[in-house]
This record gives sequence, structure tokens and C-alpha cells, in this order.
Amino acid sequence: MIVDVVIPALDEEAALPRVIAAIPRARVRRVVVADNGSRDRTAEVARAAGAEVVHEPARGYGAACLAGLAHLRRTGPPEIVVFLDGDGSDYPEELPALLAPIEAGRAALVIGSRAAGRAARGSLTVQQRVGNAIACVALRRLYRVRYTDLGPFRAIRWDALERLGMRDRDYGWTVEMQVRAARRGLPYEEVPVSYRPRIGASKISGTIRGTLGASTKILWTLGRHARG
Repeated sequence: MIVDVVIPALDEEAALPRVIAAIPRARVRRVVVADNGSRDRTAEVARAAGAEVVHEPARGYGAACLAGLAHLRRTGPPEIVVFLDGDGSDYPEELPALLAPIEAGRAALVIGSRAAGRAARGSLTVQQRVGNAIACVALRRLYRVRYTDLGPFRAIRWDALERLGMRDRDYGWTVEMQVRAARRGLPYEEVPVSYRPRIGASKISGTIRGTLGASTKILWTLGRHARG
């Protein structure tokens, strides 16, 4: 199956070369880095590493992901799209494990679960662990789906993704995908993945403002879809 990778990135010059180099290129057609208004050499190092680069100056994790998807839509979409963070915290080498349930026909969406896998000491803050746990309980009670994580490392069939109508432009992107998939009855699986401390400072969990903003948006997204 044709697989493309989308990496949203903001000031990830230090990490991106290693992230892109670790992607199993025998399984991936192309890598698209969505540069979210970086002030460093993110775009340059991404191109040098063999990635295609699109620019989305409006800040927001979801905005960057949407820009990457728009690029794939214009230039020829894959059968599966994989989302991967550009900060070095995920293990791109584990990408085949995410693809396996989709390729076997068991799932349309696969979430890489850090909670079920091996998260190195210090890679997840207390607030991240608590926030993930609360969100997953809400997902189970509101939508009757069982997740252990809202992890960014994930794979989804392109045709299924297009039906979801993703819109969120910031912190709610990951949970919106899981909520919309649940409401449409998409088959899903989780696979355990490894996780390590990111390279450089976090723009979200590393600040009080970012943590509060992400937590509030995730809970708001869960409630909004439950009402709608």
C-alpha cells in the first residue's frame, strides 16, 4: 500500500534530520514536513533530508497537519497517511507496527499508544499522563471506544480520513480524529510504541500556558462533539 508521512514542525531544526533518517523509507513513498512558521532552519534541513516542505504560517498543530494533507491532496494522495512528530520523541522505526493492522484489513485507524508501550523516564510529564487518562475515560464513556492514549504517532487510511472532515487547527487535532472516527464507526486499533524525551523545549507541555491551553481544548472538543 502507498504510505506517506506528514510531520508538523515548528522550530525543529535540531531534531528533524534524525527523525527523517529513521523513517523506514522502503515502506514510505514520501515525507511531507509542514513548517508551521519556524524561525530556524527547519525547512532547509527537512529538504536536505529528502522531505517535501509545505508552509503554514498560521500557528497550530492542526493547522500544520491540514496543510500537509492539502499538499497530498493536490499532488496525489496515498492509501495510508502516517502522522509523526518532528521533535525526536517518537521512534519512526516502529512505523511498520502501525501499518500492520491497516494492511491486514482489521483497522482504518491505528493509534501508537505510549501508555501501552515504553515511555522513557521524563518523556511524558505528569500533566500529560493525567490529561491523557481523563480524555480516554471520556472517550470510553461518551463514544464507547477504548483508548489508552491520544498519541501523535498514528496511521489512518486516506479514504477514511477524508470522510472524517477534520477541522481543528490547534491542540484538539488528535482527539478530534478519534472522536470523529468513533462517531463514524471506523474500526481502530492501538499498538504499543516507544517514547523518549524530545529534543529541545516543548511548545505545549513545557509551559503552563501550553499545558492549560491543550487540556482545555481537548476537553472542549470532547464535549462539543458529544453535544453535536
